Amino acid sequence: MLYHAYQAQVDWLHPLQSAASAAAAWLQLGLPQSSMARQIAAACAVFSRLKLTHRRPPFGIDSVQRGDRMVRVSEEAVLNTPFATLLHFNCDDMPAADEPPRPRVLVVAPLSGHFATLLADTVRTMLADHDVYITDWHNARDVSLSHGRFGLDEYVQHLIQFTAHLGPGTHLLAVCQPCVPTLAAVALMAAQDHPAQPRTMTLMAGPIDCRINPTKVNELATAKPIEWFEQNLVTRVPPRFAGGGRRVYPGFLQLSAFMSMNPQRHHKAFSELYGHLAAGDDETAARTIEFYDEYFAVNDLAAEFYLETVAEVFQRYTLAKGELRVAGERVDTTRIRRTALFTVEGERDDICAIGQTVAAHDLCTNIRPYMKTHHVQLGVGHYGVFSGRRWQQQIYPRVREMIQSYS
Repeated sequence: MLYHAYQAQVDWLHPLQSAASAAAAWLQLGLPQSSMARQIAAACAVFSRLKLTHRRPPFGIDSVQRGDRMVRVSEEAVLNTPFATLLHFNCDDMPAADEPPRPRVLVVAPLSGHFATLLADTVRTMLADHDVYITDWHNARDVSLSHGRFGLDEYVQHLIQFTAHLGPGTHLLAVCQPCVPTLAAVALMAAQDHPAQPRTMTLMAGPIDCRINPTKVNELATAKPIEWFEQNLVTRVPPRFAGGGRRVYPGFLQLSAFMSMNPQRHHKAFSELYGHLAAGDDETAARTIEFYDEYFAVNDLAAEFYLETVAEVFQRYTLAKGELRVAGERVDTTRIRRTALFTVEGERDDICAIGQTVAAHDLCTNIRPYMKTHHVQLGVGHYGVFSGRRWQQQIYPRVREMIQSYS
């Protein structure tokens, strides 16, 4: 009933917010003459944007700077499953005849309540020097029950399938939650002596071992037994959607959990948004609007994946203990020998704290020491590891150097 109650509220608010959006647009016609009109228009605009969407926003990457010129970028779906698309960012330039091909990178996006577009800045930055693909995870509420389950096993198997499709020489870059299944996928490929084992894997701000320096997120995950999560946080998709009847962890619950960690910050952001709109500072307001349009686009998770991730990663620590199994096969990280490892952590990360990601180095004992590198970025929180100025200027150059060293 939880999802039905949420959807009923959304349906009830929709005409009110549509009317507020129309009123804001109409009032803007009189903005130069009336400060009162600006204030009312600002209030209507803010109210109209206090809503969630379940549609993936666009990546918005139409061009990218490569060297001394801008090149056009287009998106191409190169492989589809019911649960994900392997998406390629095509650039319309070709390396010169005497230049090596650009390194091929698969960006592994989180499946944690938001869409892969959360990594748009990561992709845009990587495109300057690389041939970039991304795991574009689908919204579980749009996936028919006829397509079966999607759990942690299926996630790992998708990564192996996508990496194999891209072929030998691929580099992996995982952000946050997928660091665990990415490490597991590489270990399984190594155990099989798979010809498409990635040359490098970059793990950024991921929960490899949550026993280390636990955060509020880790404490919440261990405060209740897994049965509590299933009984209280899992619900069924209403029948009006393509995935009607599928058990999911709704994206709106995940977003609520994230926002509850720092409600003052979000309240302040919307208060300032009102002020910028009322003052006619459209440029500053547009940046806030762009952020929250992405932040409020939520992605429902299949219940199997959510519950198995909570249990295996955040409660039992099975990868860190060497006990994780995928489709019955034990994940042995010591089998990894040919894939170089680079880990990145943020000094102020309150989701995946310092120590949790670098733990991968201790698990990968047969990767030679010179093939393992770690970086702690000072002054950044979780999102600053993969987006923003310090990602672009300080972290990315090290990622680029790592990839180029093994290309």
